[in-house]
Amino acid sequence: MLRVQQAIQINGVVRVPGDKSISHRAVMFGALAEGTTTIEGFLTGADCLSTISCFRRMGIEISQEGEHVTVHGKGWYGLQEPMQHLDVGNSGTTIRLMSGILATQPFHSVMEGDESIAKRPMRRVIGPLREMGAKIDGRKDGEYTPLSIRGGGLKGISYQSPVASAQIKSAILLAGLQASGVTSVSEPHLSRDHTERMLAAFGVKLVRDGLTVSVEGGQSLKGRAIQVPGDISSAAYMIAAVMMVPGSSLLIENVGINPSRTGILDVVKQMGGQIELLNERIVNEEPIADLKVTYSELNGVEIGGEIIPRLIDEIPVIAVMATQAKGRTVIRDAEELKVKETDRIATVVSELTKLGAKITPTDDGMIIEGPTPLTGAVIDSLGDHRIGMAMAIAGLAAKGETIVENDEAILVSFPGFPEVLKRISTVK
Repeated sequence: MLRVQQAIQINGVVRVPGDKSISHRAVMFGALAEGTTTIEGFLTGADCLSTISCFRRMGIEISQEGEHVTVHGKGWYGLQEPMQHLDVGNSGTTIRLMSGILATQPFHSVMEGDESIAKRPMRRVIGPLREMGAKIDGRKDGEYTPLSIRGGGLKGISYQSPVASAQIKSAILLAGLQASGVTSVSEPHLSRDHTERMLAAFGVKLVRDGLTVSVEGGQSLKGRAIQVPGDISSAAYMIAAVMMVPGSSLLIENVGINPSRTGILDVVKQMGGQIELLNERIVNEEPIADLKVTYSELNGVEIGGEIIPRLIDEIPVIAVMATQAKGRTVIRDAEELKVKETDRIATVVSELTKLGAKITPTDDGMIIEGPTPLTGAVIDSLGDHRIGMAMAIAGLAAKGETIVENDEAILVSFPGFPEVLKRISTVK
């Protein structure tokens, strides 16, 4: 369990672990590329290690020494039919993006994961892949794992996604790279575009027209060096820590500031928070900066519409900050929270309520009244890394001690989180 004491100040200089989305893709694309790919700053969390494990089971040589990973790619058709089921653990990114990759392969494979993955919807990805010609089955007609995939012989499609989802978009585009003709995906709002940026870095040609992105089949990838920036989703907890404790300031170095991910920065600034971008640069098509964060009195805001896909993973910690903001914060259009590692609408409400927050669930989000004094309590992460970290940050502003149970879930995306929190916190 993780014990958090009320803090009187947050300060220092910190680096957060590598971006989870980029780490996953670097291993996947490196495995499919011709030649060697080196990855620096790789996130050593459980989810990304599941991706490495899956590709090793398909015959790809991958060496790892901490945050340095070398992938010896064999090209699109260098993967071998796995003798065992591919275990994705708790990683939704792994199973959904790999669905697109395996749909191109002329062999049979089966993917499965843990109890959480077994409850998460897969047909949103499986449906369009079936339209392209892949033979995919699973529980309840492919709605749930395990998924059985026999790929190959794909044809390009034009797909109108009902939701803005980087996982859906990426799976279809990856399948499209080995489909006949052109494959295009259109979204209602722009979702994360790490796949498009990294494919371009690996030599793939894509065409973007507004909210539609297209690829032509038959393209290959070339191995290269990848530098993974710090994950802005992890930096969000550090930003929130500063905003929860008066008089605090923090420099967060080497953070990815991809525009499809910076909704958290926009919302904190909208609430009145001070965040300054320093040393901005571009590496592997991805923008990076150092973030100078200074405590500010926050105001309640309304969050909804097209910004939601740009901060969906940060909503739990935004709710935490909203407990200390003046006035009402309304979060809407966030139904996607219900199909994450937990139903994050229900879990955020239940766990923040234990601390004394005034928070009400809605069908597509939540309403938070602030500022509200918080009091330490025993919190359960329910196996969800983002819930565990968000509640630990709430504990910094709570009187007394907050205990987060099942804190091992935090290792999924932020190894070393308790140590970092302790290092930057001055407690009573």
